[in-house]
Amino acid sequence: MRLTSAFLILALLPAFVARGAEAPPRVLLYTRNGLTLEGKKGYVHDNIPNSIAAIRELGAQNGFAVDVSEEPRDFTTVNLRKYRALVFSNTNNQIFDTEEQKAALQAYLRGGGGVAGIHSVCGSMRSWPWFWALIGGSFVRHPKLQEFTVHVVDRRHPSTRFLGETWRVTDEFYFLRDMPGDLRTLLAGDLTSLDDPKKPQGETRHPLAWYHDYEGGRCWYTTLGHRKEVYNDPTFRKHILGGILWAMGPTSK
Repeated sequence: MRLTSAFLILALLPAFVARGAEAPPRVLLYTRNGLTLEGKKGYVHDNIPNSIAAIRELGAQNGFAVDVSEEPRDFTTVNLRKYRALVFSNTNNQIFDTEEQKAALQAYLRGGGGVAGIHSVCGSMRSWPWFWALIGGSFVRHPKLQEFTVHVVDRRHPSTRFLGETWRVTDEFYFLRDMPGDLRTLLAGDLTSLDDPKKPQGETRHPLAWYHDYEGGRCWYTTLGHRKEVYNDPTFRKHILGGILWAMGPTSK
């Protein structure tokens, strides 16, 4: 009788395990750097391995799995259904090869998906206005790497709630064009603290991080994150973690 009971327990154990241990939510970390519109090799940030290591560690510490890819072929409607969020880290230039890949990203957003973007993502897909509107604009330029002051505009968001009223950073100060009007600014760079002969006259602040809803989905984006060393900085890690968790949304996909 005891032997029979033991066999019964062993037979039922896989079912109990399957019910009791759900797989963690997954994010896709995309780092593609493609050719420029002129067909030339563009700038590739040396921070990409550091960003991958940081986001993997954040996932392990916060209960989400991270799949890393630089392959456009991973953008299919079926494959993207696996992910609670898509994280674009320092992508640049042409990051998709086909219209089908672009359509898969659109379907993902329109189905309620979330995107988080870090640093040079605004330099991606420079001939695709839909992508500009998703990310929050298209890259124009940045002055030399330097230290400047960032004003924390919104301290209620997960990516900024731990910050004070200002934040001193050493980074590239990005200027974008075609920025949608619905962006909710989180961080704004202080132009008065910036060494830049081309900076806009008559302005004192310029958005550097934001979020918005977009075609049924959502997007968070920070222009910060140029230096590879910053991905070991606890404050910057909290910043990108908050953006990723917000992009993942409140419910599973």
